[in-house]
Amino acid sequence: MNLIVETVKTGPFQENTFIGWNSNSDGAFLVDPGDDAHLIIDVIERNSITPKAIINTHAHLDHIGAVQHLKEKYKIPFYLHTNEKMILEMYEASCKMFGIVSNPRPEVDIWFKNEGELIIDKFRFNTINTPGHTPGGTCLQIQNHIFVGDTIFRGSVGRTDLPGGDSTLLESSLIHLLNSMDHDFTIHSGHGPDTTLNYELSENPFLIPLKNKLN
Repeated sequence: MNLIVETVKTGPFQENTFIGWNSNSDGAFLVDPGDDAHLIIDVIERNSITPKAIINTHAHLDHIGAVQHLKEKYKIPFYLHTNEKMILEMYEASCKMFGIVSNPRPEVDIWFKNEGELIIDKFRFNTINTPGHTPGGTCLQIQNHIFVGDTIFRGSVGRTDLPGGDSTLLESSLIHLLNSMDHDFTIHSGHGPDTTLNYELSENPFLIPLKNKLN
């Protein structure tokens, strides 16, 4: 099965929402639907696919703004790491801080915690706990793709100066991710272009110093 991934840039932060589906099936999953639900729906309808679930890497305001609308439209569950409860509860206050009108706060249907296999419909994910940017930050690996949220960007890493952030934890998470995943897999970040761990280990000033700490 060949996984197809389409990116939709949403909202004032130009957050990457990802829609994934297998080439031989019409079932799909949504990762981090941040805003502009109509743009996400356009991609779904254009490709004649059927969303089965929404799963988020974390719960910052720019990653969850379209979740509730899509949950209700497609009657699908929303998955989130249990350690993101604090971040989710801060949604309205965070919107106010950034001068953004809030959408309905999403209701979580399935909280997950332990990393490992997570099966959603016909999709088999491997979850990797990567706290640091937020307490429950999670990377989602499926086939040769990894959805990393704001853990890693092309040439940078996630900020840790917002509530729940921890720079020491983030470094540990980056080492854990680098030790756990194939470095040639495609990295889908929450903002900016796709990359690979191989590229970041050679070009990213935040990852280069970690080379000597890898197994």
